[in-house]
Amino acid sequence: MKQQKRIAILGSTGSIGTQTLDVISHYPERFKVDMLIAGSKVDTLIQQAAKWRPSMAIIADTSKYWKLKDALEPLGIATACGSEAIADAMERDTFDCVVTATVGYSGLAPTLRAIAAGKDIALANKETLVVAGDIVTAALQKSQSRMLPVDSEHSAIHQCLAGEDRDDVRRLIITASGGPFRTFTAERIAEATAADALKHPNWSMGAKITIDSATMMNKAFEIIEARWLFDIPGEKITPIVHPQSIVHSMVEFVDGSVKAQLGVPDMRLPIRYALGDASRLVTADAPLTLERCAQLTFETPDSNRFPAIKLGHYALQQGGNTACVINAANEIAVSAFLQGHIRFNDIYDLIEETLAAVPFTARPRYEDYVASNDEARARAEASVARRRR
Repeated sequence: MKQQKRIAILGSTGSIGTQTLDVISHYPERFKVDMLIAGSKVDTLIQQAAKWRPSMAIIADTSKYWKLKDALEPLGIATACGSEAIADAMERDTFDCVVTATVGYSGLAPTLRAIAAGKDIALANKETLVVAGDIVTAALQKSQSRMLPVDSEHSAIHQCLAGEDRDDVRRLIITASGGPFRTFTAERIAEATAADALKHPNWSMGAKITIDSATMMNKAFEIIEARWLFDIPGEKITPIVHPQSIVHSMVEFVDGSVKAQLGVPDMRLPIRYALGDASRLVTADAPLTLERCAQLTFETPDSNRFPAIKLGHYALQQGGNTACVINAANEIAVSAFLQGHIRFNDIYDLIEETLAAVPFTARPRYEDYVASNDEARARAEASVARRRR
């Protein structure tokens, strides 16, 4: 019998984290949950830990720690709290693979520590590569770690590239659903509320990534992520709007052929593929049946209504700390929008203001990324305060 793969889940209470646990539940002979890490949802974390009995559970929010400890200590589950404890836990020898399912900049430090410790990474936290792709890929080259993408688009590209020569790639084609505002006029988008933006037509995701889908910032970030994951120049990465979310992404080759990966819009498919080390795990889930798809359509993204796409390519052209600044400003802007403090289009303006205010660093070290992130957040928060409604 094959030895169980021991899994740590960074962001276990979020959308990807809970779906990962669902996947694991169907393959008890293959996977064992060893560590659960959450941001602030302590009650959910306690419930998960009581069910899965990991060796350790960690809560990032230090104010919730005693509730976690009191609940899990009688069960023999080790507990800890705070960002340093999360990073330190990546060096534990009790697990083999970490699913980085947290959202935003917070995934960078623990991912780097996991790579240094030789852990495999199932990457769902795109911001890790957006913020510091050069440092992360350099660390991977010095480690026995393997990184497999969990984002549906990058999982699709990974599958399409299997067995192919990278020199034969003409371009990567990243599909986008278009989000809830695909057919909205610019005037209607400008008046959109958070409730409007959270109505994604195809996917069930957390609030932050759903807003990123509405602005198409997620696509900008996926272009940057793809550049680092697949070592393909940014000018060879093209987004395309595909409203049905059936074709998850494509690869075009120099001979004119195109390979695509198709599937139902369900994140458990790429999660299974990543946890299974790019192997096909048998599932009883209903498969895609093309005869039931009325049509598959594709559109060129409208960069005037959705200027985020331009920001992704700009970040790759500029390099340095540009993407780090964009990500930090976007996190602050999205949070402010969700709280009703700024308007939808203010998200783009706030990012551009922050880019103009934070000094450019051409060859950042890890410490420079940390400083750029901190300064960008401070600048963005000041911009929010000026706009606050």
